[in-house]
Amino acid sequence: MRGYFAVGVEGISKARNLGAVMRTAHAFGGSFVFTVGAANRAREMFQTDTAKTTQNLPYYDWASVDDMALPRGCQIVGVELTDDAVELPSFRHPRMAAYVLGKERGDLSPAMLERCSHVVKIPTKFCVNLSVAAAIALYDRTLCLGGYPERPVMPGGPLEDKAHIWGAPRKRT
Repeated sequence: MRGYFAVGVEGISKARNLGAVMRTAHAFGGSFVFTVGAANRAREMFQTDTAKTTQNLPYYDWASVDDMALPRGCQIVGVELTDDAVELPSFRHPRMAAYVLGKERGDLSPAMLERCSHVVKIPTKFCVNLSVAAAIALYDRTLCLGGYPERPVMPGGPLEDKAHIWGAPRKRT
């Protein structure tokens, strides 16, 4: 998969959810993780981040949206349940993206939404857990940009002899 992605949270209140989000980002091959305006409660975070993400990926802790310093060309993708957000199954993921989620009992701040290049929503009846939302967004990114073949028309797996290996270089045809 070409490009890179990062995952972060704004104003998180539950350190255990932050740990789960970081572990998910690490598992899906994230390039870095970040927080914005979040109290750093690392001890609690490490209880759920058993992959020790901050020992394997850069971690940025920005005090405010204005302090965020992302690489040139990186597009911020807000994951938020707003009326004008694009539903995730219809969204084309940018090659270089930083996905940001809001706090558990609130929304992304107006300042963060202003910085977002895109805002997507997961088509559910109500909000899901923060770490579940991160996992769904990253799974969708992997499906879209990971070089997987189209799904078969009939139930079951692809008819190819070799199964796709996640992270393997994509063959050009």
